[in-house]
Formats: sequence, C-alpha cells, structure tokens
Amino acid sequence: MQKKIVAVNAGPRKGWNTDTLITEASRGAESAGAVIERFDLFRLERYTGCISCFGCKKEKFKGHCICRDGLTPVLDAIREADGLIIGSPNYLSNLTASFRALYERLIFQNLTYAVENPCCNEHPIPVLLIMTSNAPDTMYEELVNGYKQVLSTFVGPTEVLISGETLQLKDYSTTDWPWTLFDAEARKTRHESVFPEECRKAFELGAKLF
Repeated sequence: MQKKIVAVNAGPRKGWNTDTLITEASRGAESAGAVIERFDLFRLERYTGCISCFGCKKEKFKGHCICRDGLTPVLDAIREADGLIIGSPNYLSNLTASFRALYERLIFQNLTYAVENPCCNEHPIPVLLIMTSNAPDTMYEELVNGYKQVLSTFVGPTEVLISGETLQLKDYSTTDWPWTLFDAEARKTRHESVFPEECRKAFELGAKLF
C-alpha cells in the first residue's frame, strides 16, 4: 500500500522560502513512493487554536480534537498519515499563529496528564519541521529544538531544517521605507548559492520520511 505524507504550509506566501522548502521536501517523499496530501493553513476555512474544552480527555474521544472547524481535515489527515512535513516562517521570534493553532490542537489531543502514560498517540509518524527566518540560522536553534522535542514525544521522531537570512523581496528598493537593516545584495547572493543547497537537503529529508 502506498504511504501518505501530509505536507502543511503554515506560511502565507506562495512561491517563497517556506513554500519552496515544503515543496522540495514533498518532492523528496514522492520520489521515494509516497503520496502527498497538502494543506495551506492560510487558505483554510476559519479555525482557532485549542479552546481548552477538554473533550479530547474523555475516553471515547481519546487522541481526537472534538473542535470542528477548518483544522479538522488537517488533524484527521495527520492522524491517518505515514509522515508529516510542516513548515513555517519565523514571525517576531516564533512560528506563525497559524502554526501555533495547529500545533496546540495536534499536541494537546495526545496529552493525557497521566504520569504513567503521558501520550495516547498509538500511531507515531516521522515529522520534518521546517522554519525559515530573515535572522541567522543559529538564532533560533533553541526555539526549534523545543518544538522538535515536543513533536517527537507526541507525534513522532522529528527532524528539523532551519533556513536563515532568507531573501524576503526580489527588489528591496521597492519598499516605501528603506530596509537598511539588510544587505540586499548579500541576501540575493545567499539565495542563489546557499538556498539551493537547503532545497536539496529538504528533498533528502523528505525522502527519508518514507
């Protein structure tokens, strides 16, 4: 039976860094024989983060978020998948609010509050977490490793890929306010030289999910 990998884009920009790396990771999984089911969180019906209703703590709903909204098909697909690719840009030193909404609902449904068995997930799957940022890669290693630890515990063994100092605009001179914080030429050079290698790594990590 063909394996299914769910790919989730928690960023809003089509065709840019996060979207591109998720696409490359998905291509890697497909090259190994997987089928991809993709979701773009910014294009779903309305949804929220965890509303703390504790419905998932009832025995009959164990491991299932009972809140029904735009995230429900995503959570259902992940529950039945053989692997998960999820990517987000870094906004204000954390991942996007869309990522956090899914993350809260994905993790909390598997959290039991029982010391002897803290996680009720009976179907762990490999995860690839991708984060992009205009800051250097090293600035957010601790942040991403924290997500890696939690995802590994409640979803499945997690690999991470951080792409820093990304190209945000094709032409920095077109902005109304001068973005003097960035060296536009250096960003362009990095995008042309380093980013293709990160795409290659994303492809390889996607293939390893299979």
